[in-house]
Amino acid sequence: MNWSDVEIFLAIVREGTLGGAARRLGLTQPTMGRRLKAFEATLGQMLFQRTPDGFVLTDEGTAILVHAERMEEEALALRRALVGQERQLEGALRLSSSDWFGAHMLSPVLAEFSLQHPKVLVELVTDSRLLNLSRREADLVFRIAPFTEPDVISRKLIHIEYGLYAADGSEHPNLGDGAGARLVTMDEAFGGMPDVAWLKRALPKADVAMRSNNREVQATLCARGAGLAVLPRPLGDTVAGIERVDIGEAPPGRDTWVGYHRDLKRLARLRALLDLVIERLVN
Repeated sequence: MNWSDVEIFLAIVREGTLGGAARRLGLTQPTMGRRLKAFEATLGQMLFQRTPDGFVLTDEGTAILVHAERMEEEALALRRALVGQERQLEGALRLSSSDWFGAHMLSPVLAEFSLQHPKVLVELVTDSRLLNLSRREADLVFRIAPFTEPDVISRKLIHIEYGLYAADGSEHPNLGDGAGARLVTMDEAFGGMPDVAWLKRALPKADVAMRSNNREVQATLCARGAGLAVLPRPLGDTVAGIERVDIGEAPPGRDTWVGYHRDLKRLARLRALLDLVIERLVN
């Protein structure tokens, strides 16, 4: 069984369409279709049912899925082992973080790192998704949720204080229960965030005026007078046009964690970048 065929099979399983799988692997949709037909012909089995909603595994496809995933784990482990042996400071590093953390916390450090190590190409993906370190979706991940995967080396990086902000010069003499106040808050997909719960408790009668999953968007809306917003202080304290509001109780802060796959612990460029991040953000 050819690994490249298995990779195509798994991409179709995970995306559900040829188009999605093609984008995932950087191929064209016709190429994906031809490769799938050839793979099915080699096995002598139809692996997917073609339905209006996409590709659905047949019983035969389901039967080989576990073996395909085992092959993937071995291929990825081999790739990580080879990368982990590299000692020279050149090559690529893929990082993932939230939008505001990437822009306001990491970018200055990454610029400094780039000047120190010009042969290292750093790619920063700002994404709310939890990327998979085992599948090399990222090499180094910064996030607010602790890592629980057994093959990930992680540490608490920094504690971030949050604050309640309003547009400069706006009237907020005594917010009390929030009656009459307008809020800019996280969208419903992130309704379980601690700052959302804090706003509901601290200002229960305030009206939600705007929602966004992007902290910088929230800060801009706040500066334009759309409403009060809870923001990380490293962001809120530097944005023009907003000021922090003291209502006698601060919003809950959040810890930021950093993690990478254990197979990359000897990767020199990763260690060098992580050491600089810790030196600049923690020490």
